[in-house]
Amino acid sequence: MIARLRGLLDSAGADYAVVDCNGVGYLVFCSRRTLGLLGGPREAVALHVETHVREDHIHLYGFADTAERDWFRILTTVQGVGAKVALAILSVLSPDQVATAIAAGDKAMLARAEGVGPKLAGRIASELKDKVGGIALGPALATFHTGGGVAAAPAEAGAAADAISALVNLGYGRAEAFAAVARAGGKLGPEATVSAIIPAALRELAS
Repeated sequence: MIARLRGLLDSAGADYAVVDCNGVGYLVFCSRRTLGLLGGPREAVALHVETHVREDHIHLYGFADTAERDWFRILTTVQGVGAKVALAILSVLSPDQVATAIAAGDKAMLARAEGVGPKLAGRIASELKDKVGGIALGPALATFHTGGGVAAAPAEAGAAADAISALVNLGYGRAEAFAAVARAGGKLGPEATVSAIIPAALRELAS
């Protein structure tokens, strides 16, 4: 099982890189995001690797960071999402953006990826929403602090949900509205009203 490769970039294509490790060239399939971070031929590279072994092949999938690798693993648990589709999603969305899109139920954002139609995007958002909290979401999803601890935010209810709906009606995408309300709510606190959240979220969107 190969978990990590460190060597020199031999060559790269639209969806792969060949990494030279002490004279052995490993073909590694990568997202466009990862490929864009590799640099040029003969430059040193290091990739986190997911190894898929099948009866007819062994494929290596490489990632620039563990967050992208973790999302690849989670995305491929959804029926209809194979390695190719998972890489397509991670080619157009960063790990934080994937988390935001799923938490917000933004099917349109997920459907930007090649091979992901509305039905599959809906399945991804529905099946993975409960798993989002187990991943490092980064600053895109702030948290509401409650007396009992910290919970992923914003909850799809009450003032937060109304504020998200208002921003969507103003023309903002659901995922960006969700993230802006999360950041605003994290600053204002769990008791914030809709009238306080909306202008604060608009300032977040403008910043």
